[in-house]
Amino acid sequence: MTETVTLDYEARYFRRRLVITDTGREVLIDAAEARSYADGAHVVAADGTDIVIHAAAEPVAEVRGDLARLAWHIGNRHTPCEVRADCLLIRRDHVLEDMLRGLGADVRHAEGPFQPEGGAYGHGRTHGHAHSHDPQADPNAHIPHRHHHP
Repeated sequence: MTETVTLDYEARYFRRRLVITDTGREVLIDAAEARSYADGAHVVAADGTDIVIHAAAEPVAEVRGDLARLAWHIGNRHTPCEVRADCLLIRRDHVLEDMLRGLGADVRHAEGPFQPEGGAYGHGRTHGHAHSHDPQADPNAHIPHRHHHP
């Protein structure tokens, strides 16, 4: 039996989660490690049900202009960003949007699935620039952190 579940960007990152399928069934997904699930990912629930994960529509901002320069500024703020051929997608954030407009970007609001690029070091997500480490709040706490010093 195959079921589908539709989750937003934040909800598609987990190790263990009780989800409600699109038909209203409650199933437990218990993976070996925390990961980010892309639209169309298949997982097997604890009861053996095949689950297809879909990305939910959510509020995003389409950013157009000098994409390389704008992407650098978005990345410098550790903000998740989906890179498309004609625009960058970010989650709506009026402060970031104002900064991008100040850099010459055309920013428009839209609704749609949000599938940003994964982290450069294989962790699957970019995260905020906090320097404290709370293992209770970090689903990747089991992954050793490597610090590189010049």
